[in-house]
Amino acid sequence: MPQAKPRRNNGINLEDNTMRVAAGLILASALSVALTGAAWSQTPAAKPAAAAQAAPAAAAPAAAPAPAAAAPAPAGFVNPPPPKQAPQPARAACNTPGALGVARTVEIDTTGGPGFGFEHFKELDFLRDHEVVLTFDDGPWPKNTPAVLKALADECTTGIFFSIGKHATYEPEILKQVYAAGHTVGSHTWSHANLNNKKLNEAQRKEEIEKGLSAVKWALGGISPAPFFRFPALQHPPEMVTYLGNRNMAIFSCDIDSFDFKASKPEKVIETVMKKLDSKGKGIILMHDFQKHTAEALPELLKRLKAGGYKVVAMRAKFPASTLPEYDQELLKDIKLPTVSQRPVNSVVTTVSE
Repeated sequence: MPQAKPRRNNGINLEDNTMRVAAGLILASALSVALTGAAWSQTPAAKPAAAAQAAPAAAAPAAAPAPAAAAPAPAGFVNPPPPKQAPQPARAACNTPGALGVARTVEIDTTGGPGFGFEHFKELDFLRDHEVVLTFDDGPWPKNTPAVLKALADECTTGIFFSIGKHATYEPEILKQVYAAGHTVGSHTWSHANLNNKKLNEAQRKEEIEKGLSAVKWALGGISPAPFFRFPALQHPPEMVTYLGNRNMAIFSCDIDSFDFKASKPEKVIETVMKKLDSKGKGIILMHDFQKHTAEALPELLKRLKAGGYKVVAMRAKFPASTLPEYDQELLKDIKLPTVSQRPVNSVVTTVSE
């Protein structure tokens, strides 16, 4: 607080004014204390300059735009109703004592495109303490995806598989195994393109989303997957977030990124996941069934989750995704896929000699 300048003493009538000066000084001192206290009581404490400057650097990654549930659909936009199809096969009964298992199953109404994963979306905090959701991107892939499926089956637990459309057309039988085992299948674009790439126009971004979804449906033998979508590299163009909201597709980010694509060995995958999980206490875990080290790490990681008191939550969609007919047709035309056969293998292929 600025202080009043002391009165100058000009020496005139000093003896007569001694008592008056002393009284004045006492009064001024009391007034200064009172004013200082009032100022402190009314002025909020200023933040240290260093902390104010460091805040932007320490902030979490920029949040993705909230899915625009209330955004009106563009003129002429028609969202097909969810298809009616047979229920997905249930998970096999667990016959493994002490397995990790599945603690609970939640059903997701994807109307309006809700977002999940605190890395980008903060609105829907549905996991309880020590609950996790296991998610796997970029499959299906030979050897690695089947190894992931075996590890999950051995622990009687489940996950969400976000399949790349092209990979689904390469390995449809593996994706069928994922679905038949009771795991949730979502989509992850057609070619894993970064949809924030400025070289892509809006039509190309939509094609990546829709063609990828149609490819997953084709690979599943015409069965529509869940309306669950994850952007490659967790890059969320605002207009595509709105588009997915109009398409009633849930958008998945994550809480815990395993960074398994950077890991040099399985132990690093386990270390990264457990360290982050023990810090946050719960969350949606992002892994890749495309990665060899993830497939190798998963059996031990699931045991570590069990030992740490973590419980797996299964996420199911209230209704299946609706594909757009024009992209279903474009898929068949562009990659010249054969007609999907519903016949069992043994009715098509017969061993005549060995």
